[in-house]
Amino acid sequence: MEQAAPPAAGVDLSPAATDLGRVHLLPCGIRHNNAAAVSDYFKPRDTGVEVDGIRVEEAFFRGRKLQGATVALPDGFRGYVLEKKNGEKDTQGMDGDVSSFVSRAEFQNITYWNHGTIPSAEDPLPRCFHWLTIANAMSFDHVSHSKMHKLVTAEDMANMSAMQNRNS
Repeated sequence: MEQAAPPAAGVDLSPAATDLGRVHLLPCGIRHNNAAAVSDYFKPRDTGVEVDGIRVEEAFFRGRKLQGATVALPDGFRGYVLEKKNGEKDTQGMDGDVSSFVSRAEFQNITYWNHGTIPSAEDPLPRCFHWLTIANAMSFDHVSHSKMHKLVTAEDMANMSAMQNRNS
């Protein structure tokens, strides 16, 4: 007996989204989905300190000191704040709900925050951008249906790091 594939998720990036400029990635979960006067209470400031070419910022959240850094998304990439659409039925007539999302805002920079450690180039978020260089080197040719490989050198990786530090 063949089992049906689960319904596919959809993402609608077409609505005109607000450009946030940057967003914050906090080292905690917040269970609140409504509007909040965040800028009245969360006030990041530049510390004047630079580590590994990254400018360190400081903020407090619920009395806890956070240290963060702003990282620009690589050229050609945009970040999106998505909102889940609830209760949409599968368009193929299958039982169950489909996860679909709509864009509510865009951003080009993300400020990530650490609790207890100074931000560095070795943090997970800046390091994940290195995978974009690897992904670009490992592209798929949709005409010939074959993988095209390009050698990623240590220089390519260093250039990606330098570009991230320069854009921060």
